[in-house]
Amino acid sequence: MLAFRAAPVPAPGESRDYVTVATSEPRKKVNRIGLETKIYRGGKTTLCAGCGHNAISERIIDACYEMGVNPERVIKLSGIGCSSKSPAYFLGTSHGFNAVHGRMPSVGTGALLANRKLIAIGVSGDGDTGAIGIGQFVHLMRRNLPIVYIIEDNGCYGLTKGQFSPTADFGSKTKTGVMNDLPPIDTCALAIELGASFVARSFSGDKKQLAAILKAALSHRGTSMLDVLSPCVTFNDHEGSTKSYAYAKDHNDPLEEISFVPYFEDISVDYEPGSTQEVEMHDGSKLYLKKLEDGYNPLDKMQAMRVLDETRNRGEFATGLIYVEPKKADFIDVLNLVDDPLATLPETRVRPPKSVLSEIMEGVR
Repeated sequence: MLAFRAAPVPAPGESRDYVTVATSEPRKKVNRIGLETKIYRGGKTTLCAGCGHNAISERIIDACYEMGVNPERVIKLSGIGCSSKSPAYFLGTSHGFNAVHGRMPSVGTGALLANRKLIAIGVSGDGDTGAIGIGQFVHLMRRNLPIVYIIEDNGCYGLTKGQFSPTADFGSKTKTGVMNDLPPIDTCALAIELGASFVARSFSGDKKQLAAILKAALSHRGTSMLDVLSPCVTFNDHEGSTKSYAYAKDHNDPLEEISFVPYFEDISVDYEPGSTQEVEMHDGSKLYLKKLEDGYNPLDKMQAMRVLDETRNRGEFATGLIYVEPKKADFIDVLNLVDDPLATLPETRVRPPKSVLSEIMEGVR
């Protein structure tokens, strides 16, 4: 951008001619709602250098910036654990609530019932979700609450020195050589079975795939459950771990290549006809899935469950969009709430008058 300024006004007797000086000012890069990337950042991370959770935070920043999400409409939710520190590192101007261990779903449900206009991003861990919080996870999935629920999955309790978590694979080893003799909980299979309408798995080291999935999850109306393999560089990145960087890269089985086109952009993809499946989201956004596995259909619940089982038996991770039901009614619609956020309604609208209570009491005498 070129800015022009006039020279100072001349003193009496001096020439009144003046020159125009051109100065160069770099144009600020902003998104569709006029915000710079720095608005979407948070505090400086205190996690271990190289932690996969930091990569996930970066992808959230990128996705929200590129989608034009207003940070002031976002509520960030978490429980307890390394993963639950992550919301401090993105969207610093958003609302945030760090809940009790495993209880993030309850807090998120209450917040969204009070204000349906909020965009909820919940960050949990495989311990926070799969152990103490499993009961809350179950009911959140079956309600199809409109929330992006991210599990930063490293297969261990990184905050308490690397013990096995419920997602640790049978036969995997700790850093000290202890072998896991229990089968893992597959949070993707559980979410699909319970009723989540958007289920995906990715790897923190796969920037392109994770970014596309996050954008689609933000546009989805319903529960978007993302299990993101996120290696713990301190306690679970060694030979014998099935959640290490090396193992995840070697055993990643992508189901498709994902392209996401939000509703406010022109639709243009370079996939060949017949090789791509188009999925229209509720807001008009488009998901384009270039199939890498012949015949895979993420709209087919039984096929999704079968693929998860087959890849797990091979010791691999199926990544990509595993299951989606884009038109399913979410919990807010099921409850038939009014359009105005409940938290903004006056008492006259939310508190029945005494006459109504008296009528009810007379009806049960």
